[in-house]
Amino acid sequence: MDNLIKNWQKRNISGLFVKSKDQAVKKILEIIPSSASVGISGSVTLDQLGIVKLLESRGNKVFNQYKSGISREESLKLRKQGAQADYYLTSANALSREGELVFFSGYGHRIAGIANAGKVIVVCGINKITPNIEEALKRSREYATPLNCKRLDWVTPCFKDGICRKDVCLFPEYKRMCCQILTIEAEVAPDRLKVIMIDEKLGF
Repeated sequence: MDNLIKNWQKRNISGLFVKSKDQAVKKILEIIPSSASVGISGSVTLDQLGIVKLLESRGNKVFNQYKSGISREESLKLRKQGAQADYYLTSANALSREGELVFFSGYGHRIAGIANAGKVIVVCGINKITPNIEEALKRSREYATPLNCKRLDWVTPCFKDGICRKDVCLFPEYKRMCCQILTIEAEVAPDRLKVIMIDEKLGF
């Protein structure tokens, strides 16, 4: 883990390693001021941390597109606002031991948040570490995406059997989830991008 954090330092990315979900939550609450606005992406890892409710309960303005009872239009508005928030919370689909981070997206809101928000915090379990960028892309496409398709009930070839068929996963027959791919190799702005690695298996 020390080598991974050193590799992030070379890429101008701050890396932190914590032992548990509780420690990760504590660290996030320390990093994000209570006065800051926060955007979020859809993430099983963030759900497992319960961090969104904690931020809302202490007074942060959270652009939560998953609030119950809101319309599709309001959800889309919140996604766009969240992409320009003071902080953006997300998780990667995979990361390499060399320090690259991989994000797959259907609509692109998560990618917009990572690119546009003031600061970004990426939270990941150790299960998302792969040997290299090629394996990180493979994990994202062939493991994480089929599970997310099942979770969100997206009609794709991999929804049926977990096998990626990107050559036929096209519109209008299928609702493709792997539409946009972001690979972060480095960050220009100092202290803008932080990764919190948790010594637990979390998310997909």
